Amino acid sequence: MDIVTQLAVFLANKPGTLADVCDELAKASINIYALTISDTVDHAVVRMVVSDTRKAIHLFGERGVLVVENDVLMINNTNKPGGLSRIAKKLAEYKINIEYAYLATNPDSKKGLLILRVSNSKKALQVLTATENGQA
Repeated sequence: MDIVTQLAVFLANKPGTLADVCDELAKASINIYALTISDTVDHAVVRMVVSDTRKAIHLFGERGVLVVENDVLMINNTNKPGGLSRIAKKLAEYKINIEYAYLATNPDSKKGLLILRVSNSKKALQVLTATENGQA
């Protein structure tokens, strides 16, 4: 469990744009750990956590692509019913709001990757780490 930088990239909402982004990241040896896309009429917001944030920001900047950085929690969570519920309840107990989340896992995997944008990343990390260690 870590606080990591998520990039929100604003792209044209048209076929091939995501493929181009992925190609450019691959050419730069940047791996995508997590990704979600929200669309609007004229653009898409691609939120991603990557292996080399600075290099990705530089790459996007060279191409004139707008990028916004945010801190998010990246949690390698148990792939069992109730896992997200326990996290959400613990954060609510400490008045930490989950602004948005995205996650994925293979049904056969023991763990899944959860990305949380919360109102207070540092406090959330402390609370969840203490809970994980049996202190909260």
